Amino acid sequence: MPKTRSERSGDTALTTDQTLNRNVKHYILDTNILLHEPLAFLNFDEHNVIIPMVVLEELDNIKDRQKDVSRDARVAIRALEEALHEASPEQITAGVPLTRVSGEHQAEGHLSIFPDFQLRQQDASMSLTENDHRIIQTALELQKQNKGPVILVTKDINMRLKAKGAGVKRVEDYRTDQLIDDIKLLSKGFYQFPGDFWSQVTDVRSEQDGRDTYHYIPLSVFPNPFPNEYITDETEHFAARVESYDSHYVKIQDIGRERLMGQRAWGISPKNIYQAMGMNALLDPTIDLVILTGPAGCGKTLLALATALEQVVEKGIYEKIIVTRSTPEIAESIGFLPGTEEEKMAPWLAAITDSLEVLHKSDEHMESSLDYTMKKANIQFKSINFMRGRSIQNAIVLLDEAQNLTASQLKTIITRCGAGTKIICSGNLAQIDSYYLTPLTSGLTYLVERFKNYHGSATMNLNGVVRSSLAQYAEENL
Repeated sequence: MPKTRSERSGDTALTTDQTLNRNVKHYILDTNILLHEPLAFLNFDEHNVIIPMVVLEELDNIKDRQKDVSRDARVAIRALEEALHEASPEQITAGVPLTRVSGEHQAEGHLSIFPDFQLRQQDASMSLTENDHRIIQTALELQKQNKGPVILVTKDINMRLKAKGAGVKRVEDYRTDQLIDDIKLLSKGFYQFPGDFWSQVTDVRSEQDGRDTYHYIPLSVFPNPFPNEYITDETEHFAARVESYDSHYVKIQDIGRERLMGQRAWGISPKNIYQAMGMNALLDPTIDLVILTGPAGCGKTLLALATALEQVVEKGIYEKIIVTRSTPEIAESIGFLPGTEEEKMAPWLAAITDSLEVLHKSDEHMESSLDYTMKKANIQFKSINFMRGRSIQNAIVLLDEAQNLTASQLKTIITRCGAGTKIICSGNLAQIDSYYLTPLTSGLTYLVERFKNYHGSATMNLNGVVRSSLAQYAEENL
């Protein structure tokens, strides 16, 4: 008879029956999994998790570095220590029940440390001088023991290839934080009805609230709405935004295309309906998080900066603009650059300064205008590595190149935002520079899916390249 959860929590080691249970899988975790999500070993349900000794060595080397990942390494080490601190060396090798770990999780398998350094003398067919090879050799050794399916989990694409080439039968990416199976399913932030919208609506109730008009349409007409989703049709007249919904009706705000296209922010107007819908969300002070996605040249950075300047300088809604972005190599190289933090960040924030120049290119004295705007808007360039521990109040945060961040990194930044702060995350999922991220596992994708049902957020995919005809042709054909 299978044991209950409480009975399993009293176990001290992996029994022979559990070891030979062919339904229980054995997941070997690479170091990058624990850096990506420090508590990842608690996400494998009833299956067993194995940590090679070399992974602990790598975490130990990383925990004291002056890098963003050092915190994740320390969190992972503390979590592993909590799970194993009462176990004997023999129990740690055999497997310790994960049910003893406090907190909300569904882990019912066992956690063990594999002494991979012992393999050096046992098998000379593969050089074990490289850490990757020691992890791969751990998987090969466990396959030989034939105790059930053995799966090596790593976010390193090249290591997955090496492991398969070396004979590891099952190698996988870590997909627990992957919310969609196809990037085509990612929410765009808008829905376009074919034909004329009103020809498809027979039951509607309207109400006026000041200058705003709201319509209640049946949920059957628009079955999968989410807050602040925009609605258009092919007539080029209708445009609306989802206000709320229940089990019967969807409440939409009738905005109108002319009204959207007539918006202006810091001297610029939208060039297409997608920019117009994005600008509407960016200028709405009730929306705390705006996510802009789209190809290179669609206007993400320019739109974000123009609307930020409009709300800080002209309307006085916010007090300052904080600009940051993902900088893959900044952890190693920023300390070697001269000057202040803003001066160190300048090479990585050229897109922002380029956009500022575009916004002031027609001014008679552009450099003076730029200096004035920088001071008036209190624009601050900050490194993403130094955002931890801060509480940002009454500011607009522009987070550029967000496609290169993990979900945990984005969480760190967003949770820094205090009262009266708006954050604008922008990125292009086709331009991921990280070795371990794909469009499906990017933190930007995770953010879009997690926040699409939050009433204080809006997403907009800025379809179409407006930078130049050359840029558009390159985006479509290269």
